[in-house]
Amino acid sequence: MTTPHSPAGSPQSDPAPAGGAGTPATEATGRSGYLYRKIALHLADHPDTILKVGEITRAIGAPSSGAVFDALKKMAAAGHATHHRDPHHRFQITQAGIDAAGTLPSAAPRTRSSGGAGGGRRSRPVPVRRPNGTLYHPRRLGRGWDVEELRRLRTQRVPVLLYGPPGTGKTAMVEAAFPDLLTVAGTGDTVVDDFLGSYTPVPGGGYEFVHGPLVTAMRDGRVLLVDDATLIPPRVLAVLYPAMDGRGVLTIPAHGNETVQAADGFYIVAGHNPGVHGAVLTEALASRFTVHLHVTTDWDLARQLGVPKQVVAAAIDLNADLAAGKTVWAPQLRELLGFVTVRDHLGMTAALANLAGIAPEDARDDVTAALSRHTGTPITALALGKR
Repeated sequence: MTTPHSPAGSPQSDPAPAGGAGTPATEATGRSGYLYRKIALHLADHPDTILKVGEITRAIGAPSSGAVFDALKKMAAAGHATHHRDPHHRFQITQAGIDAAGTLPSAAPRTRSSGGAGGGRRSRPVPVRRPNGTLYHPRRLGRGWDVEELRRLRTQRVPVLLYGPPGTGKTAMVEAAFPDLLTVAGTGDTVVDDFLGSYTPVPGGGYEFVHGPLVTAMRDGRVLLVDDATLIPPRVLAVLYPAMDGRGVLTIPAHGNETVQAADGFYIVAGHNPGVHGAVLTEALASRFTVHLHVTTDWDLARQLGVPKQVVAAAIDLNADLAAGKTVWAPQLRELLGFVTVRDHLGMTAALANLAGIAPEDARDDVTAALSRHTGTPITALALGKR
């Protein structure tokens, strides 16, 4: 992605001080790479904040914002930082940038201390990389942070049911907390074999039994996420219950009543989307989970990740209407991050139109009205124009 420059070569929103724009890092510091590392360390200490070039320059005491901007562009090109333009040039550290700065080992969920050498109040943990490469930003939970607390609940064998609208980050949280995760994506067509396994044909003829994710998680002491659990027929979900009780044992009728014993570390987490058509939270399922955790969109995080405040405000209004039964859909963090991606590629107008277009048809008028009211822009669903 190319980066626009002012005529002087410095970021448009941060004029360079007397040191001059475009000063190479070696001239600003006297040592090649020193400024790059100093910037990376500062960004790594604020992993959840998108910072302007001028803010970084002042914080690290650099003599030239032009040199800082040049270093930041190199960081972005190397994948060590993300470059946001809204319209100011702002940057945020990536996990690769944290690793390159030498502050933390790869994907470590350590927290930083805001105190001195003797410790002090714990600050926000660094983002955790998910299997798909995106970063998860931990959120407060109880006396700590969600990723840490989920891991602690696992050690205590306390099962958790996550519930909330689709797109709020339930699956992302679990993926960040448990690198050894296995997942069953629930639907109305999910059957017992999807958990326990089934016979499959082998080359040369015949069949062999392939164990399912529930059996694998039990044997290997891994975490099983049952996503959209309440879409699964209750009689199918009952296969989980023997594995979740104190014995941690189940049998596989289709494989000669084979017995499976849960190994240490085995843990089940489930996800539930209330209000989704066909979702039924039975008492049998609910009673198996000691902790029921409501997951909502983090609006502050949405702003930090580049979603314009007007769009966030519209989303907040729509979610209030959703809770009051005045509309049937409202954008969550997933849709808002998609908005940022579309905006960066197609522009603001197209991104607004696309956000309206992805709303269900019976909520589209509500979404376009809210977006138009907060942005002052007439909006219709995204469509091709004339040649």
